[in-house]
Amino acid sequence: MGFQRSSIVFLIATSCLGFGPVARAQTEPITLSSPNNLIHVTFSIAPSSATRLRGGQLVYEVNYKGKPLIEKSNLGLDLQDQPALGANLHITASKASKINETYTIPAGKSNPVHNECNTLAVDLQEAGRLSRKLTIEARAYNDGIAFRYVIPDEPRTKAVRIVNEKTQFVLAGDATTYPLILRNFQTSYEDNYRTVALTGLHPESLVALPFLMELPGTAWLAITEANIQNYAGMYLTHLGSGGSRVLEARLSPRVDEPGLAVSRQTPMESPWRVVMIGDAPGRLIESNIIQNLNPPCAISDTSWIKPGKAAWDWWSGPYAEGVNFKVGKNTATAKHYIDFATKAGFEYFLLDGGWAAHGTGPNDSGADITRAQPNIDMPELLRYAKSKNVKVWVWAHWTDINRQMDEAFPLYEKWGIAGVKIDFMDRDDQWMVDFYRRVAKNAAEHHLMIDFHGAFKPDGLRRTYPNVITRESVLGLEYNKWSARVTPEHNVMLAFTRMLAGPMDYTPGGFSNVNRKDFQPRNVHPMVMGTRAHQVALFIVFESPFEMVSDYPEAYEGQKELPFLSGIPATWDETRVLSAKVGDYIAIARRHGNEWYVGSIAGSHAAQFDIPLAFLGEGEYTAETLSDAPDADVSPTHTTIDQKAVNRSEGLKVNLVPGGGQAIRIRPAH
Repeated sequence: MGFQRSSIVFLIATSCLGFGPVARAQTEPITLSSPNNLIHVTFSIAPSSATRLRGGQLVYEVNYKGKPLIEKSNLGLDLQDQPALGANLHITASKASKINETYTIPAGKSNPVHNECNTLAVDLQEAGRLSRKLTIEARAYNDGIAFRYVIPDEPRTKAVRIVNEKTQFVLAGDATTYPLILRNFQTSYEDNYRTVALTGLHPESLVALPFLMELPGTAWLAITEANIQNYAGMYLTHLGSGGSRVLEARLSPRVDEPGLAVSRQTPMESPWRVVMIGDAPGRLIESNIIQNLNPPCAISDTSWIKPGKAAWDWWSGPYAEGVNFKVGKNTATAKHYIDFATKAGFEYFLLDGGWAAHGTGPNDSGADITRAQPNIDMPELLRYAKSKNVKVWVWAHWTDINRQMDEAFPLYEKWGIAGVKIDFMDRDDQWMVDFYRRVAKNAAEHHLMIDFHGAFKPDGLRRTYPNVITRESVLGLEYNKWSARVTPEHNVMLAFTRMLAGPMDYTPGGFSNVNRKDFQPRNVHPMVMGTRAHQVALFIVFESPFEMVSDYPEAYEGQKELPFLSGIPATWDETRVLSAKVGDYIAIARRHGNEWYVGSIAGSHAAQFDIPLAFLGEGEYTAETLSDAPDADVSPTHTTIDQKAVNRSEGLKVNLVPGGGQAIRIRPAH
């Protein structure tokens, strides 16, 4: 189904507070409220002691339910060979409007998607000789606020060279934060999240987005960005010490000019700077604000974009049991995985790295991705997959895509390839951000879905290019091959942090389940910490319309959990967080059609809680539950499956062992 939307309603309001165009400079603060009137963002000019001119520093502040959330925080741009833009401004005009639309997407956490917000554009101009212009555009949703910089096309600012932003986020109090701290600007966003007080963040720490925080007694919030186009990715640093509550933006520097972040012509718009806001962390997980801040779908026909699961030949290594062929990167092994996909009801098989004519660089770069290596008979493999009603994805290094995209993508379309997993970008500078956009557009023209691995966090691109169906930017199950970092508590934390940005290709489904004391990293036939029920529940808890099922075929053969796992959808019509405690446990309900699925996982501690079923419609339902067995804390592979009749007036009890999980399928009884 292609893009559909209702009309957008624009209302122009004029008041003494500055809504609507005005002919003279405005000094009053200008406030934008959310549709439910619980969130307020105010823009104003703070008098500057550094200048005797009539301008001042542009600042903003945010209140939630009558309480300060973000205190007056500076806005501005640090420009190369020019004075900073933002410190000597006055407001010349403002205009308010509304957006109220509904659109559909091929895959997501809710469908259709409602996009409702109040909007504001604040026009500003510098005092003094330069008289440069700037506009701040803002949106207020019921689940957060967003703003961005807009520089018009005028003689003084034909070319813009941005060193950094002056954007600040000054929290109204000390907050508990859950940062992903990265070593530099060139990483794959693959690390463990931490728990630290805001005032305890070291100034040298580079904090990735999204950045989750709790301001006790006020709100949960997360800072991130949306719609990154022709710009650099944003990070945060903690400014100062001694109780400072100031966070400042840091832009990823260009590789060709390390002292510069963005170089472009005007008119220009920055990405949206987003503050997700809710009274509980689950409200942030339910939000579509990041997706809503992106332009509408650019693909006229999206019927070929199909969510689903994939058998995957990489995670378990060259390992199989009871087969009569040599396991490895060859046609026989690939057919073995295709056979498994058919039996399991999976839509796809992912042929990972090593299939193409061998490269000469690191991580299999320098390959010819238009030709298969001698052990892979690609025509036969594709013929066989088609006969089994399984479509094939292929892996590629980003440098090879960059070099051969114009040749490879039309060829893949001719072959019948469904999608491409592109890896090892490990950057989000301006050039690399543009690379993602070029790939998305080119792939869409050739009916190819994309999974970005070694990637930066999602920014809502999937609304405009829904063929970008998922991306990694997460420390996922692959790390079990060489480390002990993928713990059950790490999995729980991901649901509250990384998943806020969008789909994540974590690759769940490991069936060699062990306790922490028995875990050993191994590259072939890896283990996973936590219970089998935990791994099955991840297919509900984690959002990804393209889900690689990690383990080798024999790991699932004859296991009673496989039919349950196979039946879990890869896309959803509605998402609700039912019960949650950051780092400890989470229970998420997701609806697909007239069926609901509830996934619950626990961290290092056991968890017991009730799940109310008020989200169900009227009538009777059957709940099929896959749970930790009573001895799952000792034998993590043990599960129980049972059924019972339920209705919306009842509830279900959840009893998770340490590292445990539970998955429930609820369908109408008749």
